[in-house]
Amino acid sequence: MVFIFSGLANLIVSRPGLVSKVFLAVMVISLVGMTMLSMQTGNSTYIDMESPRGMLLDHYLGIYQKDSVIFIIESEDSTSYPVLHYLDTIEPALQNLQYVDSVTSIVDVIKPLNNGVLPSSSEEIARLQEQIPDSIKNRLVPSHMMTLAQVTLEPGLSEERNKFALANIRSFIDSTNIPPGVTIDITGESAFQDEMQEEMSKSMGILIAAALILMIFVLGILFSYVNHRFLPIVIVAIGLILTFGFMGLTGIRISMTVIAAFPVLLGLGVDYAIQIQSRLEEEARDHPLPEAIITTITKTGPAVMYAMLATSVGFAAMYISPVPMIWGFGLVSIIGVMFCYISSLVGIPLFAVLTNYKARGHGRSKMADVIDNGLSRSAVWIARRPVPILLVVIFIAFIGIQVDPLVPVSTNENTFVPSDMPAKVTMEKVTRVLGSTSTIPLLIAGSDVLSIDTMRWIEQFTDFEKKSEPKIIDTASIVDYILLYNNGTMPQTRYELDQVLSRIPAEQKDQFVYGRTETVIQISTVDMETEVMQGLRHQIEGDLAFLSPPPGITVSLTGTFELFTRLIEEIVESKEMMTYLGFLFVVVFLIIVYRNINAVSPIVPIVAIVGWNGVVLYLFGIDYNPLTACLGSMTIGVAAEYTILVMERYLEEKEKTPNTILAIKNSVRKIGSAILVSGLATFFGFSALLFATFPIISNFGLSTIIVVGFSLTGAIVVMPAILSFLDQIIHGVEEIDEKVFHHSHPPRE
Repeated sequence: MVFIFSGLANLIVSRPGLVSKVFLAVMVISLVGMTMLSMQTGNSTYIDMESPRGMLLDHYLGIYQKDSVIFIIESEDSTSYPVLHYLDTIEPALQNLQYVDSVTSIVDVIKPLNNGVLPSSSEEIARLQEQIPDSIKNRLVPSHMMTLAQVTLEPGLSEERNKFALANIRSFIDSTNIPPGVTIDITGESAFQDEMQEEMSKSMGILIAAALILMIFVLGILFSYVNHRFLPIVIVAIGLILTFGFMGLTGIRISMTVIAAFPVLLGLGVDYAIQIQSRLEEEARDHPLPEAIITTITKTGPAVMYAMLATSVGFAAMYISPVPMIWGFGLVSIIGVMFCYISSLVGIPLFAVLTNYKARGHGRSKMADVIDNGLSRSAVWIARRPVPILLVVIFIAFIGIQVDPLVPVSTNENTFVPSDMPAKVTMEKVTRVLGSTSTIPLLIAGSDVLSIDTMRWIEQFTDFEKKSEPKIIDTASIVDYILLYNNGTMPQTRYELDQVLSRIPAEQKDQFVYGRTETVIQISTVDMETEVMQGLRHQIEGDLAFLSPPPGITVSLTGTFELFTRLIEEIVESKEMMTYLGFLFVVVFLIIVYRNINAVSPIVPIVAIVGWNGVVLYLFGIDYNPLTACLGSMTIGVAAEYTILVMERYLEEKEKTPNTILAIKNSVRKIGSAILVSGLATFFGFSALLFATFPIISNFGLSTIIVVGFSLTGAIVVMPAILSFLDQIIHGVEEIDEKVFHHSHPPRE
């Protein structure tokens, strides 16, 4: 390991031109890769689409719930002739637009009941509507003042073609002669995802800019004791470019959680740069620049690398989560911290050689002395009283572990996105009238689902659900259309059933039937919180066991209802496992790297910080969601960095003096200001998440800045206590002469 770092140091010192050319070439490649970045939204961020549940969901969405655009048409009378005539006029033109598969509205139900012609009088329209079952009518005409039309897009469209189709539809509606007093809003999953991607792009730029500005502010004030105080900002920006480029070249897409990773990377990356530049500044005050660079790379380089690797193994625990967006956060975080470390390790020494870096005067600045001496005095006070300090620390952590299960879990996607996003506002308008805009789909499969027995079972089951569960507003299935086209009665023979099915228009039948092997029941509900939806799912599963389908017929819950209610259970189960696994990874890593008793010293503050998080989440009322669920493993990664840096400097000082308290004092005095500055820079970098328009990200931001604050506390308060405690266990209590303590290592002037 020493050979690798010394070789890099000698290469930078002796051949800076070559290193610069390689560095620039990598930058150019990364800039090209940035142009290939793409956004990821939708169900694939919540579920592995290659899993059995994911494939079932994908099949259901592709057959029965294709990407669609919903028109919300509002007027004084939503089924007046002018409104229906307008819909009847635009439907053929919409149908002919590129990538449009079908168009459905109340017009398509009324016309077949009137020999394929739209009635011209309000009385005739009202008479025909009386024949339509409420389960059909309520979905198409939620209220007297609102009607809905659905434009279904062709299956399998790429993201670009989906956007093109949506833009075409919007442009077409703008060009039509909308009747006076009629307004049309466009919503639906396609519009929702399109606007969400636009909002994500804006939010990403705002967050990165805010993080950089906040870190510039912190470094401008607290890092003034070094020359080129803003160099870490440039270095971390380079690391971010390298990360973006790698993501673009390897096809890693940007999701909501990945956006949250970027300020995290800036916060952690600036920490690496500050640690390396602080050591370079320290060495350059008393040594020639080449020697200072070699010492910095060979001494601080490995220490920061161990901290970076510990952070990475903490993030690696996120891979056991079944939620893809958590995988993405962990993967991008690992890639990002590695590139930020590399850009700091190479970029800062290279800059020093190219600019003939000069330290900011000889000796230490007054600010650095005040910070370091203050922190070292507090560290000594703590090191002399390790047991009571550790008891308090562990007691608070124990409380946090107990209350953590009481923190609620939220998986409602509508609460993750900006409240003023137009597609969300429009969707909520429908929700207020219709109830939940998403239904509970039951996918029924078998060799012949269009048998009399299956149709009767569907009728019996749906009637039972509507009567027994008040949260269920209505149900919809092919049975509703069978009754509609058979004068309200169920056919008695297979021949009669086939005759009725042949009279149902294909665009209506295709909503519920796929050949003779599949059909679907759609259950409409009131708008509910996810926890209530979870209870309803269990109720429906119990009802299916009680009223089982005919032999040879299987029924599966699917759709976004099943996805998000299962997501609660997955988050609850995986968040603890991610924390335990992250802890195990860090323990194994420390043991492998250090192979001595000091390896366990960072474990105590890490465990304490994880426990403290539980207390804060409970007191502040912060819910767990797909992003904060990874807070445990992320905390382990972030906390490991600061504690390892303190331990590394302690071990370096311990080689110079056998006295533990003196080694703690000197290590904190020499690294204290760098730890505090980098910690505050990280704190403010993470604070940029609070500016996110996505509530899921802003809540995560609040959680992460608390984590950074706790991590600093763990490094500055808990580490001196545990190092002293371990030394007492191994060697007993060391009493040192006060005169030696105060005078043998005076501060450098």
